[in-house]
Amino acid sequence: MGVVVVSGTGTEIGKTVVTSAVAAAAVAAGRTVAVLKPAQTGVGPDEPGDAAEVVRLAGPAVTPVELARYPEPLAPDTAARRSGRPTVSPAEIATAAQKLAAEHDLVLVEGAGGLLVRFDESGHTLADAAAALGAPVLIVVPAGLGTLNSAALTAEALRARGLAPLGVVVGSWPTDPDLACRCNLADLPSVSAAPLLGAVPQGSGRLDPEAFRAAAPGWLAPALGGTWSAAEFTARWPA
Repeated sequence: MGVVVVSGTGTEIGKTVVTSAVAAAAVAAGRTVAVLKPAQTGVGPDEPGDAAEVVRLAGPAVTPVELARYPEPLAPDTAARRSGRPTVSPAEIATAAQKLAAEHDLVLVEGAGGLLVRFDESGHTLADAAAALGAPVLIVVPAGLGTLNSAALTAEALRARGLAPLGVVVGSWPTDPDLACRCNLADLPSVSAAPLLGAVPQGSGRLDPEAFRAAAPGWLAPALGGTWSAAEFTARWPA
C-alpha cells in the first residue's frame, strides 16, 4: 500500500483520528509516512488543520502536506467558491500524492467529509482522486444506528467506479456500546462487502500523543499494520 485514500461516510466521525492511528502504526513499524490533506475547510490561516493533528498524534516523523485551505466549514467546492480561492482538481491531488509516494513508504490521503463531496466546479470528488491514483479507499464509519446504509452506499459508489474498498474502520467506538453498535460489528462487513479493519475507541484523539502512539496498533487489523482482530473484538461485544 503505497497510497491509501481515507474517506468517511460523513463528517465528525473520527476520520482524522483513524488516519492518525494508521500513521502511528506505520511509523512504529519503521515505515516513512506522509499525510496529504487536499482541501482543509473551516480553519483559519494560522490554525492547525487535520494534517497537523495527524502529526501531533502520530509523531513528528510524519510529513504533512495541505494543498488548499478555506475558512468556512463547508464542502471544498462551496468553500472555495465563497472564498474566491482556487479549487483542487483530482489531477493535482494525484500529482501531490505520487510525489510523496516517491519519498515515503506510505501516503495517507485524507478526504473532506464523505466520498462524493465535491472538490471543484466540475463536480470532481475524492473518488475521482482515488481513481487517478489507482489507490484503495479505507472507509471510516460511525458505530451506531444508520451506519449500515451509509457504509453500503459508500462501498457501492466505489465499486461502481471500479475502485476497491480496502476495508472499514469504526472511527469512534463507545465505551458502552448499545445494541445497534454491537450488531453493526457483524453487519458492516456484510453490507459493505469489505473487511472490518479496526475500531478506534471514543475519545482517543484526546489521549496524550505518546499514549496514542503506543495504543494505535491495538486498534487496527494487520492489514493496517496493527494487531487488532475483528473476530475477537466482535466476540467481546455480543449482540
